[in-house]
Amino acid sequence: MPDIVIVFFLLGLVAGLLKSDLRVPSAVYETLSILLMLALGLKGGMALHGRAEWGMLYQLLPIASLGVLIPLLIYPILRRLVQLSTENAVSIAAHYGSVSAGTFAVALALIAQSQLPIAPETTLYLVLLELPALIVMLLWHQRLGNQTQSTFAVVHEALTSRSVLLLTGGIIIGWLYGPVGLEPITPALIGGFKTFLALFLLEMGICTARACVPLPVHQWRLLIFAAAAPFGLAWLGIATGLALNLPAGSILALAALTASASYIAAPVAIRAAVPKADIGLAMLASLGVTFPINVIIGLPLYQSWIQSML
Repeated sequence: MPDIVIVFFLLGLVAGLLKSDLRVPSAVYETLSILLMLALGLKGGMALHGRAEWGMLYQLLPIASLGVLIPLLIYPILRRLVQLSTENAVSIAAHYGSVSAGTFAVALALIAQSQLPIAPETTLYLVLLELPALIVMLLWHQRLGNQTQSTFAVVHEALTSRSVLLLTGGIIIGWLYGPVGLEPITPALIGGFKTFLALFLLEMGICTARACVPLPVHQWRLLIFAAAAPFGLAWLGIATGLALNLPAGSILALAALTASASYIAAPVAIRAAVPKADIGLAMLASLGVTFPINVIIGLPLYQSWIQSML
């Protein structure tokens, strides 16, 4: 049986495909996304409490470099094979270089269910990979002479996005206070993590159906890319995790991140900095195709690949 949170995603997907009137109110969705990202940050911070060491940097720097490498690898594919415009190629490369907090949360649920060992700094991977791709691709767009914002504005936009502030703030708070200091809010916020995730995925299922119905078959190149990309990108995370000798749970979390595509932070940054980009195409690829493939098929497959090599 799949993890219970996946079933909620499937319920939302079926409801959307059947054109049900089931909806998660936008205010509730916004609240869920805030609670989910804050809980992720706090969980990571508590794991780091009393354990943070400078020696972690030798692992974290190669992981952060993936956020630079992935969009630069993807951009020429999007331009030449998928045949997208410069603006849309920059947009989608930024989305795929950045990461999905929802996919990461599902991966953590699978890791906990499978009782895989995980390093305390694993949540930092999410923060480290959220920013570089957005900054690199927006600077690349600026280099091509199309950027409407200054370099400072691009970096500020990325650093002050809601997801980055919540994740980073949660990690710092969790690291400073630890399990004892956070005990008053742990039952509601940390204990409710799976509940937040289940309701969040219910809405993601509805959104996925909305993005894919009717299926835009004229964008078949992009659909093929979005379906194939996660399996190739996951291997970048797996190879990096194996090279760094990470525990199995951390490798799976890293593979989930590199295989994912942002649909929260990236659209906001791209919409402001690259106004000619079609955000609908990015959402079709990242949320409509890549996200469901990862949570339904990809994560269990990546886990089997990792376990066969350890």
